Amino acid sequence: MGFDLPIIIISLVFMGIGGLVSSRLKSKFNEYSQIPIKAGLSGREIAEKMLRENGIHDVSVVSVPGFLSDHYNPAKKTVNLSPEVYEGRSVSAAAVSAHECGHAIQHQQAYAFLQMRSSLVPIVNVSSRLSNWIIMAGLVLMAMSGNTMVLLAGIILFATTTLFTVITLPVEFDASNRALAWLNRTNITFGDEHEKAKDALKWAAMTYVVAALSSIAILLRYVMLFLSRRD
Repeated sequence: MGFDLPIIIISLVFMGIGGLVSSRLKSKFNEYSQIPIKAGLSGREIAEKMLRENGIHDVSVVSVPGFLSDHYNPAKKTVNLSPEVYEGRSVSAAAVSAHECGHAIQHQQAYAFLQMRSSLVPIVNVSSRLSNWIIMAGLVLMAMSGNTMVLLAGIILFATTTLFTVITLPVEFDASNRALAWLNRTNITFGDEHEKAKDALKWAAMTYVVAALSSIAILLRYVMLFLSRRD
């Protein structure tokens, strides 16, 4: 058959955990977006200041639509901030804007894990669309004829997406560490503000941790299925 019960269970478990973490992140963001920072700077002003103080003058800070849609675009060299972060003068706005600038600094300094992740993007764009279909076809063929080669091809493709999620972890944690160190050094957040900024970024990082663990667990199950038939 084209599915496996343990994989369905694993997927549902991590989907549930991911939903809880995402809900907690949104709750924290909304809570901390109501707490103004004493520095009084907007997310845009914080981002521009952090870039400038790190010698980055070719990256623009722009507003993009969406909730928690914040990201750094290395191709266009833009720090893209959601309206709540771009215009906000809160703990959430400070944490998120500084985090995205952390990625811009990684890019400027050729941070190894960011370069590795960027090099995988073209492959992952393909593997994320095809791997599950190929694995399903491989499971069917394996059950019908014992042929495991299609399943192996699907596993290899899925492994690239798993590798991508794993490499993403140090990239995200490092960006948060850079953000928090700079916010503390410049006194943009301090005391209780800083602890709340750290908490917000911790929950943001947890979404990537759950995604990586889910992908690893599913990959291991596929490998076990492949090896069991090979034996």
